[in-house]
Amino acid sequence: MKLGARILKTGIAITLALFLSHIFDLPSPVFAGIAAIFALQPTVYRSYQSIIEHIQGNLIGAATAVLFVMAFGNSIFIIGLAAVLVITLNLKLKLGNTISLSLVTLIAIMETPGDDFIQFALIRFSTIMLGVVSAFIVNLVFLPPKYENKLYYKSSILSEEITKWIRLSTRHASEHQLLKADIEKLREGIIKLDQLYMMYKEERDYFKNNPLAKSRKLVIYRQMINTVKKSLETLKRLHRYENEFNQLPVEFQEVIQHQLDCLINHHEQVMLKYVGKVRPEASYIEGEVCLNKEQLFELFLAQRNELAQTNSQMLYHVMQLVSIIMEYGEQVEHLDTLVTSFQSYHKDDSNVTMEQHTEI
Repeated sequence: MKLGARILKTGIAITLALFLSHIFDLPSPVFAGIAAIFALQPTVYRSYQSIIEHIQGNLIGAATAVLFVMAFGNSIFIIGLAAVLVITLNLKLKLGNTISLSLVTLIAIMETPGDDFIQFALIRFSTIMLGVVSAFIVNLVFLPPKYENKLYYKSSILSEEITKWIRLSTRHASEHQLLKADIEKLREGIIKLDQLYMMYKEERDYFKNNPLAKSRKLVIYRQMINTVKKSLETLKRLHRYENEFNQLPVEFQEVIQHQLDCLINHHEQVMLKYVGKVRPEASYIEGEVCLNKEQLFELFLAQRNELAQTNSQMLYHVMQLVSIIMEYGEQVEHLDTLVTSFQSYHKDDSNVTMEQHTEI
């Protein structure tokens, strides 16, 4: 089992929080460790946001605890009422992410008030904030995330899986139920892909070797994701209209199969071109002629009269299939244009390393 950076950073953050608690001779260092777990974030930007929000949230928790203990004591009912107030205040101030740690602060302070209660509250508050600061330091210094790598390989793996199913579907070799289940997994994979993109977008401002290249990469990865989404839509349309596709004239089935093979090959080559495995000027159709949108549409119109006479509903479905194929082609062409342009101006700015990522 491979240990991820997030797992290692969590362990380091807890260790650092406990170590600093012992250095400063703070009682109950366990609260610092708990705070480090809550405060650790996947990106430096979110970690910066988190420390600001947690300062505010913990101040709310600590202040509420002090006021309630001094006014009403610390019975279990009072603690529960104080917790409700803390949650309400956090939500009102749009600090929903800090509710859990604010409640930890509240309970840690209210549990055992003594003669020096204010001093006790300050120590508990400081202990918890030490854990938050430890998490921020770890996220800033240790194992900086490589979201570009993850984003590229996630896109590449999803593309390969989708195009594999498209090839099988156009050759009548796919199993209907298995494909249906896999489409759902692929849809979930694209949701994760969007999340990775947001994390990469947040991280870009902290590595300003070439801000223009970073901005252009964001455009490329956004288009890369759009192209993967359109390929999945194409697969879903093929799956949905499987019977209609099988009833088409054999010649027209071969045209669609050939066109999709061309688009898939083009898509694969553009993905390889981005990481430098294919020359920017290389053509994706060497020895092979692919149809443009107008030619594909004209061939569909040539089939229209025959399809309309047999089944008007079938004509409508085939039209949707041809439409999504043309849209997929447009997305691939646009991605190719962006990648070629990027490599013309930023040949040495690709940070994707040849790591292996197998998760969909």
